[in-house]
Amino acid sequence: MNVLVVGGAGYIGCHMVKRLLDAGHGVVTFDDLSSGSRELVLGGEFIRGTLADRAALDAVFSSRAIDAVMHFASFIQVGESVRDPAIYYRNNLVNTLNLLDAMVAADVKLFVFSSTAAIFGEPQYTPIDEQHPQRPINAYGASKQMVERALVDYDRAYGLRSVCFRYFNAAGAHPSADIGELHDPETHLIPLLLQVASGRRPSAQIFGRDYDTPDGTCIRDYVHVLDLCDAHLSALQFLQEGRSGAFNLGNGNGFSVLEVLAAVEKITGRRLDLIDAPRRDGDPARLVADASRARRELSWSTQYSDLEIIVRHAWRWESKCAAAS
Repeated sequence: MNVLVVGGAGYIGCHMVKRLLDAGHGVVTFDDLSSGSRELVLGGEFIRGTLADRAALDAVFSSRAIDAVMHFASFIQVGESVRDPAIYYRNNLVNTLNLLDAMVAADVKLFVFSSTAAIFGEPQYTPIDEQHPQRPINAYGASKQMVERALVDYDRAYGLRSVCFRYFNAAGAHPSADIGELHDPETHLIPLLLQVASGRRPSAQIFGRDYDTPDGTCIRDYVHVLDLCDAHLSALQFLQEGRSGAFNLGNGNGFSVLEVLAAVEKITGRRLDLIDAPRRDGDPARLVADASRARRELSWSTQYSDLEIIVRHAWRWESKCAAAS
């Protein structure tokens, strides 16, 4: 298939581009490079553009035979979405509608959307399955939920089939260390800790040690970025079979902040002294996925579910970045 990867210069997107190319698909990456990095796109055609530019989107679809679209181009910082919700609704919702409208006009009917576990809000139970109530508590989660709602209507009205993936905590890097996580600012726990270990960051914080968990720190579900990519490949087949759906993607295992710290210290061989900080608003004690529907309907399975493997792959990438800095 020929796949348009929107946001293919970002963390998950660049891994998806490589995975698609390795599987023999044609790839066109469309990215405005506002947060992605051109050097992370390791093949296929690259077009610099923004989803706000409908004419640019129409030009892409009219000049190329696109079979499916994967959409990774969203703003993702929860705190920022609380401080400035307008940019989240504009980018994550309005710009996505631009993309969907361009697809409908070009008669491209297969769409894979990067959603988020943030659509669920404060968890009422864990592990979280697809039936969990959706009550997002910030503009980031709400903007993703609105797109999911729109996709149901676009499917019904225009026959645009879609798969929505609710990621939990994407982590790790390609085992080759050719690509990995490159956020600025970095907000994710594993790369933050690894940057402390490599000396590129002076310190990191633990936000609360008084949660109702075995060691008092938050528990999160870390899923390897390549496992996420495999789910997206499976989604293409699912869509070709004439189906649409929404799936939670995670390991189904939760690891606390201190467990992640222990894994980082073991893999790097370095002891990290972290700074204690108060809890952050809206941080639940546990966020763990029930991904049984994805395993059942997409025949999806995780290859890299072990936390130490996830950290080891991320450490290879961080070591490369540190050596180059």
